[in-house]
Amino acid sequence: MIDTVRDKAAKSMSRRETTASGKAAKPRRAVKRPSRDVAIVVYDGFTPFELGVVCEVFGDDRWVPPGDPWYRLFICGDTSTPVTADTGFQILVPHGLETLAKVDTIIVAPTYRPEEVSKQVFEALRRAHARGCRILSLCGGAFVLAEAGLLEGRRAATHWADCEELARRYPGLSVDSGVLFVDEGDILTGAGSAASIDLCLHIVRQDYGSEVATQLARQLVVPPQRDGGQAQYIERPLPVLDDSDLFADTVAWAQEHLDEPMTVEDLALRSAMSPRTFARRFLLATGTTPYQWLVRQRVQLAQRLLEVSDLSIESVAEKSGFCTAGNLRKHFSRLVHTSPQAYRHTFQDRTTA
Repeated sequence: MIDTVRDKAAKSMSRRETTASGKAAKPRRAVKRPSRDVAIVVYDGFTPFELGVVCEVFGDDRWVPPGDPWYRLFICGDTSTPVTADTGFQILVPHGLETLAKVDTIIVAPTYRPEEVSKQVFEALRRAHARGCRILSLCGGAFVLAEAGLLEGRRAATHWADCEELARRYPGLSVDSGVLFVDEGDILTGAGSAASIDLCLHIVRQDYGSEVATQLARQLVVPPQRDGGQAQYIERPLPVLDDSDLFADTVAWAQEHLDEPMTVEDLALRSAMSPRTFARRFLLATGTTPYQWLVRQRVQLAQRLLEVSDLSIESVAEKSGFCTAGNLRKHFSRLVHTSPQAYRHTFQDRTTA
C-alpha cells in the first residue's frame, strides 16, 4: 500500500511539473508497452500448481496501471471435453490447438506421460516453433518438448528427480540438473515446480524489463531472482553397502569422522586393501571416487550445520572438515550452486538456530 501511495503521489507531481520559467510543463506522454499473447497447453494429467502460476503471472492484470497493456492468456487443448488434473478434478478448456498458431508464447504444462499426449499437440508445437514462436516448458513439460523433437541437441532443465529419466529417454539432449531454468532463446525449460515462478518472471523481465518484473514479484510475494539453482535441493544418499566386510565399516567410519583429516591411503589401510584396490572397489560401489565422495559428504554435513545451527561460517568449515571458510565456499558453491550464507538464509530452521 505504501508503494502504491508513493507511486500515485509521484505521478500526480509529474503532472504538475513546471519549466525553469515557472510555466507549467506539458504532461509527458506515457510509454505504452506492446501487449503479448500467451497460451498454455493442458491435457489429462496436468499439474494444477504450474497452471496456477501461469494464470497468476500472465492472466491477472489487476495490478497493472490502467491503460497499460499486459499479456492475454489462452488456455488451450486438443479436446472439447473436460481435462482431468493429476489430482482428479476437471477443468473446461476454452480454446483449441488452432490458437497456438496465433500467439507469441506457448507454455507447455508438466506431464510425466508424454506418450499419452496426442500427436496433434506435438504437431502444433512443431509448427509454432517453425514460425518462430517462443516456447517454454514448466517442470516435467520438458518431456513433451523432447517427445516433439524440439530439444534435440539442446541443453534443458526439468525437476531434479526426473533429470536422469529425461536424459535416458532422450539421449540427444543435455540435461542440466543444477539450474532453475535454461534459456536457449526460442525454447526455455524450467526445473522443479516452484522454478516455474522463476522462469515466468524471467519472461516478464525479457518482455517488460526488470522494474516491471520486480513489481510483479512483490505482488506474488516472491524474490525477483533467486540465488543459486535447484542443486541446493537435491538429496544424494549413499548407496546401501554390504556391511559384512571392512570396506563398508571404513565408509561408515569416514562418515562419522568427516571433520578429521583423511586420505585415500588412510581409508585403504583401514580396509586392509591397497589404495588402488580400495579406489576401484569404492568407484564400483558408490559410482564416484573416494575424494569426490568425501567432498560431497562434507558439503552435505555443512548443509545440515547451516540448517540447524547458528555456528559461524568458519566454525561450520572446521566441523565439516574443510578447515577454512574459503575452502568451504569454494566446494559449496561448486556443488550447491550458491554460497553457504545464502543457503543458510534460505534453509535455516528458525526454531532451532
